[in-house]
Amino acid sequence: MCDLPLEEMLQRIEETIAFHLPETQGALAPVREMLAYSLESGGKRVRPLLTLLFCDAAGGDWHNALDFGAAVEYIHTYSLIHDDLPCMDNDDYRRGKLSSHKKFGEANALLAGDALLTHAFHILARGARPESRTAAAVLELSRLAGVNGMIGGQYIDLAYENKLAAADVLFQQDALKTGALIEAACVLGCIAAGAGEETVSAARSFALNLGLAFQIRDDLLEYNDALNSDVEKGKATYVSVFGFEKAEALAREFTEKAVAALNVFGAKGEALKGFAQTLLYRMQ
Repeated sequence: MCDLPLEEMLQRIEETIAFHLPETQGALAPVREMLAYSLESGGKRVRPLLTLLFCDAAGGDWHNALDFGAAVEYIHTYSLIHDDLPCMDNDDYRRGKLSSHKKFGEANALLAGDALLTHAFHILARGARPESRTAAAVLELSRLAGVNGMIGGQYIDLAYENKLAAADVLFQQDALKTGALIEAACVLGCIAAGAGEETVSAARSFALNLGLAFQIRDDLLEYNDALNSDVEKGKATYVSVFGFEKAEALAREFTEKAVAALNVFGAKGEALKGFAQTLLYRMQ
């Protein structure tokens, strides 16, 4: 797909995620196990990989973006733990494993999510980098993970739990619930590279369109899945709102828009273009 060492990148991401697990002793020792259980559950690491790829595309050394990528993945993992809780989606399994609340109990799962959320900002604050970049990263991640980002998208999702959402509501929901954290991943990569506003703006455009394409692809993959809770609950998906063929066309359209946003990077954007296409045609 590109000349970048993607396997090395993924290996370093895993090492960095593990490195930042907080040390716990005595009566607190089981907490580290709870956090590791969800962090090491086999995710695709889409978000931290985007952080590294954008750092490289913006002219930086991707190694300098590893902490930023890990912080985004800690936020993503906390959100999955909370999504699975009985008060949210009430899912017993995540990626083929018992969800955190089924493994450790509901109260402990809540604490595990809170711990990952809090520790993400500890990771951002402790790195050796210019203070202005740390401050910018904290500002972006806190905003995009909050009320006007991922949390806002989750609120809309819950608000339409028992009724079908119109297309515009569905787009707003997923631009926030899925797209906002992808935006954080991309923008933090640019910040790690010390990129300017034109580059950051291109990253935001890429992320918005990729986030929507990513969620539509999820809906397409899950449509015929008997275990898909959204189908069982009668919730609106892109397939239920637009039909299968139109949803496929929308996924391609948003991917094309994401790819077009990368033209500002020239040849340095080729890896990201290939990655976007890989996500569009993924089978899981």
